[in-house]
Amino acid sequence: MAVVEKRAQYSSAPQLRSARWRRREIIDAYIFISPTVIGLLVFLLGPIVASAFLSFTEYNILNDPRWIGMRNYTKLFQDDLFWQALRVSVIYAVVSVPLGLALSLFAAILLNQKFRGVTALRAIYYMPSIISGVAVAMLWRWLFNSQFGMINILLGYVGIQGPMWLTDERWALPAVIIASLWGLGGAMLIFLAGLQGIPGELYEAAEIDGANHVSQFRHITLPMISHVTFFNLVLGIIGALQLFTDAYVMTGGGPNNATLFLSLYLYRNAFLYLNMGYASAMAWIIFAIVLVLTLVVFKSSPLWVYYESEKRGSS
Repeated sequence: MAVVEKRAQYSSAPQLRSARWRRREIIDAYIFISPTVIGLLVFLLGPIVASAFLSFTEYNILNDPRWIGMRNYTKLFQDDLFWQALRVSVIYAVVSVPLGLALSLFAAILLNQKFRGVTALRAIYYMPSIISGVAVAMLWRWLFNSQFGMINILLGYVGIQGPMWLTDERWALPAVIIASLWGLGGAMLIFLAGLQGIPGELYEAAEIDGANHVSQFRHITLPMISHVTFFNLVLGIIGALQLFTDAYVMTGGGPNNATLFLSLYLYRNAFLYLNMGYASAMAWIIFAIVLVLTLVVFKSSPLWVYYESEKRGSS
């Protein structure tokens, strides 16, 4: 009997050690992910919940929040400056996003060729996208200076009188759009990865069939990188509707609110006027606009986005 009990103890010992190791691994896993979870709760989800509550209150930091219901939202839709900021943001997004996609794709096609120094050129094109936004905005503010800016000096060499870029209502927004093209390196790199994933056999077959470069680009390149275009489009829309740094540093929203973007108007209400409740309501409206536009792009993706895996699955 004693021998049987000892054998049972010996046979259960590995199971006990395995169970202890599993518990130890679970505890270690929770320890390692705890900083991320705590940071998510404290610095992301917590402020989101707080802003949702504050959007229904009148709060100026100095006094306790006072519940006012939907008054901030009704006031927002009667605010002329909010509609001006929305108009500026939409114009900026409609112009800068397609233009940025086209130029970054063009750069990616050029840098997808095989020639000496192409790796260095790729790094050079990508480098501006990782430079600080404030530093870049200050650089463009100097370049667009109407008196001694490099752009007007170069225009003067060819006999063109440069405009008063950042102090002219007609040219301030185009100047911000031009400055946004500085950071095309990120989208270019993603397009480049998509181009390098296209099988070369497709182009060889197209050449045998007599297709020229334009036809190959239209019927092979664009469909095969449509998923990459979709990704860059979504990021571009989100970034365009949340633009802040360039407008804040270059123009401050002027002249005469010609570059008053939604994020900049939100900043004014929150940190200049201390209308935290009103600014929180505006933040949720901006979130709703971005969400709706993103969902529209997602819903339209089956009409123009090609996934090779889905094609193979259907066949």
